[in-house]
Amino acid sequence: MIEYQLDPIDLRIIEELTVDARTSFVKLSKKLKVSNTLIHQRIKKLKEAKILNRATFLLDPREIGYETSAFTQLMLTNSQYHRQVEIALKEIPEIVECVNIAGRYAIMVRIFAKNNMHLRDVIYEKILPLKGVEGTNTTMVFETAFSRQLPLSRINHQS
Repeated sequence: MIEYQLDPIDLRIIEELTVDARTSFVKLSKKLKVSNTLIHQRIKKLKEAKILNRATFLLDPREIGYETSAFTQLMLTNSQYHRQVEIALKEIPEIVECVNIAGRYAIMVRIFAKNNMHLRDVIYEKILPLKGVEGTNTTMVFETAFSRQLPLSRINHQS
């Protein structure tokens, strides 16, 4: 990992790009009143430091036919299966996020499904048969109230 100290220009670049990753370097340079070359250099360094990972469009699951969403916790038979289960979960396209958690359940995944029957099929036919999975606990999502990036500039200024 490259150690990189963020300065006010970096923070403004990150702020602008998290609002719209398609903002051109020219537009950024004008808005921040710095050279286009400086923007290129800073973004390159932010990528090398893995602060900026990728620019992508976010799909709206409901608009493409995924009406059901849930968080499912996985209980493992033994911790030795942890990485093996994670690798297998990555192959299930309906799972969009996988995190390690503390407590009786070792893994939690976010699932998007076409409907409740599709969700049931993902859990019973794709997750539960995995070697090392002992059981699951699923919480249905009614709606996402909000989702956002970390407020990096506020965090950095408070330290």
